[in-house]
Amino acid sequence: MSREQDRPASICVTNAKGGTGKTTIAINIAGALNERGRDVLFVDLDPQGNATEGLGLVDAYDTDPPTVFDLLTDAGQRDVIRDLIVSHEEMDVLPSHFELLEAEHELTMANAMATIEADPDIDVDPSALSALTNVVTPETIPDSEPMKLLDQALDVVADDYDYVIVDSPPFYGQLTDTAIYSTRNVLIPALTEATSERAIELLFDQVAALEDRTGITVNEVGVVANRVESTNEDEEMLEWFEAVFSDVPVWQVRKRVALQRAFSQGTSVFAYDGSVDMADVFLAIAADLDEQFGFVEEVTA
Repeated sequence: MSREQDRPASICVTNAKGGTGKTTIAINIAGALNERGRDVLFVDLDPQGNATEGLGLVDAYDTDPPTVFDLLTDAGQRDVIRDLIVSHEEMDVLPSHFELLEAEHELTMANAMATIEADPDIDVDPSALSALTNVVTPETIPDSEPMKLLDQALDVVADDYDYVIVDSPPFYGQLTDTAIYSTRNVLIPALTEATSERAIELLFDQVAALEDRTGITVNEVGVVANRVESTNEDEEMLEWFEAVFSDVPVWQVRKRVALQRAFSQGTSVFAYDGSVDMADVFLAIAADLDEQFGFVEEVTA
């Protein structure tokens, strides 16, 4: 796998099944990449702002506009991204904001407008849909694909980072499509329980539909089996992961209280207590990602 020329390696951490520890996995992978000397931008697209809170940036969730919501709904504000990024001791962060609660509706309507605009057989004025939105109009979404707006905003800061890690919402919709579209790569956290099978099948369906619609190719970079325990169900699910994802790594993260404590302190486990055994697992994930994306050497942080 290779990076697009002049673009950071970009990964969407995604799974619509709740309770998988998706955000904790995303934060600790970003922290591990930082330990290897990579410059990381962490993007929180979850309207609940769990990663923003878990990185100690809860005040950013309530700031005045412009916010990440504006980047997603107004092509004229893509340069604002530089003002929205917040520094953290381990990475830079594009924080979530409560306005993202409205983004799913706005992006759905923007997609409808773009579809009407692009299809001459649909005899409807796309501006008529503006009455059903709060901010989106055909003028704010001039491109035929509204989900390109995050991708274009990230282009503004592309030279500043080695990696972009996007924490997606815990559901499949326009926001998650936007996250996957902007990264083209997915990393899947999953619990070692039978219900994970359905969640992963739904993710496959979501990605396939997105690829068909946009013409992009989405790559799987790996699966993190999270909160693994020594039970028969865990062993069976690990075997299932290995079979389904035979071409990519399947990493195992064991249950550790330190991971939650680090989250509560607003850091990854590396800033909290790098001696925790699971820190080595996240470093191995980061090393594997560096290899996949063509970063040959570890550098001093």
